[in-house]
Order: sequence, then structure tokens, then C-alpha cells
Amino acid sequence: MRRKPIIALIYDFDGTLSPGNMQEFGFIQAIGQTPEEFWSKSDGIAKGQDASNILAYMKLMFDEARANGIRLTREGFRRYGKDIKLFDGVRDWFRLVNEYGERHGVRIEHYINSSGLKEIIEGSPIAREFKHIFAGTFIYDEKGEAEWPGIAVDYTAKTQFLFKIQKGIFSSRDAKRVNESMADENKRIPFTHMIYFGDGDTDVPSMKIVNMFGGNAIAVFNPEDPRKRGVAQKLLRQGRVNFITPAVYTRESRTFRVVCAIIDRIKADNELKLLARYK
Repeated sequence: MRRKPIIALIYDFDGTLSPGNMQEFGFIQAIGQTPEEFWSKSDGIAKGQDASNILAYMKLMFDEARANGIRLTREGFRRYGKDIKLFDGVRDWFRLVNEYGERHGVRIEHYINSSGLKEIIEGSPIAREFKHIFAGTFIYDEKGEAEWPGIAVDYTAKTQFLFKIQKGIFSSRDAKRVNESMADENKRIPFTHMIYFGDGDTDVPSMKIVNMFGGNAIAVFNPEDPRKRGVAQKLLRQGRVNFITPAVYTRESRTFRVVCAIIDRIKADNELKLLARYK
């Protein structure tokens, strides 16, 4: 029996599936700050130390939690995730796309590729929808409390995770198999079967790679934020993405129409490749 082609939908999280940064839906309030205050401090650490923006915000979370008597645990992060706000239609999106793929003879898998925190995403209402979540995480001590960054996901790490998805590697730590040579026919999900969703700077290299290798990159934007629309339009002009669309994920949305059309094209291209093998 011929195996169904797998199509991977790969999402950034903050600004892509959610209108804000995940730290803004509980953690920042718990330490008594506004999002503006927290991110200003984080940027100050990164600039002052010429450091990674990702490691800077993780350090700030650690320091502010300690100063306010808050235990940073996996369970605590997951509780913050329950209150994450999502864009319109996100909760039903995965079922809609999965059903469309099933009707059209393809298998759909969903992945997260985020500079946010895996533990918070795992607590979100949509966590069960993902084949795997690639995101930042802490190292925890014997009492279950965060003591050090374990994985910090910047734009470079995001591109590495694309190659892991391609080869079917679900370990963030793995640095060996991802770099081993593999014949194209043995790669679990070729780039041509990837659809990447993102909204900002940390997504640009991933968008470019997916686009360059024949996949599709989509820049989404908050429909209530003209500045975000401008960022998406710039990405399209620069050839970083194939499509732009408001971050609305309902059945009637442009996002759904674009993704369905891409699925149709991937399925047709796959059929043509099979027909070309006739001897």
C-alpha cells in the first residue's frame, strides 16, 4: 500500500498563533510588572552585555521570579500556558486542516518552532495538536525548580529544527544525526512538503530556507496592528515568504484558503512524481 505523503505545518508561536508574547499571560503580572517594563529590562540586559536576547529574557525571568518569591517549575509554567490568548479560529484550525488533508489523501502534522518556552506552550489549550514542540526550556534541579537555561532558541536554532523535522528527529539535544548525510528518498518530510508560519525577525532565516528549498512560507500578521501588516508586506517584497495573510484561522479565512491550495499543489506534485517513474 502506498504511503500517504506527509505535509508539515510548522508554526512560530508568539505573534503567529497568539497576539502577544507568552510571558505576558500570567508570568509578568505575577512579578508585578507591565510587559513594557519587562521587555525593556530584557533588552537592556542583552544590549548592556552584548548577549543573546533569548538568554537575556530567560535570565530576567529567573531573577525576577527569585526576587518575588516565585518558584519556577514545569507545573507553574504550564499553569501560565492555560491563559494564553489565541488568534481567532486557532482552537479549531488543526481539526479543519487535518480533515482537509484526510479528504485529499495526505497526512498532516503540526509542529511548533518557537523562541518562547516549551513548558508554557505545553500548558496551552492547543498543546495536544502538535507532533512535537521545539522551543526553549530550563534545566531543573532535584526539587523541580528551574536553575539554568537548557535550550535557548534563536533564529539559528530554528533553522536547525527544520532539518530535524525533515529527518524525523525529535530530540532538541541531538547534534549528530541531524548532520549525517541522508538520501532524499529517506527523508521523512522533504522541504517541498513544509508550510512555515511566522511573523517576525527570528522567523526570517527559517522562512528563507523553506522557500529556497521549494516549500512555502507564510507571514501572518495581527489584523488589528498596521505595523505588523507592514512587516509582512516587507517580507513578501523581499521574497522571504510566498504568501501573507491576517492571523485569522477560521474556515472562512484567507489563511485556510491559502493552506488548502498549497496542500492541493503538494498532492498534485507528488502524483506527478509517481507517474514519472513509470517504466
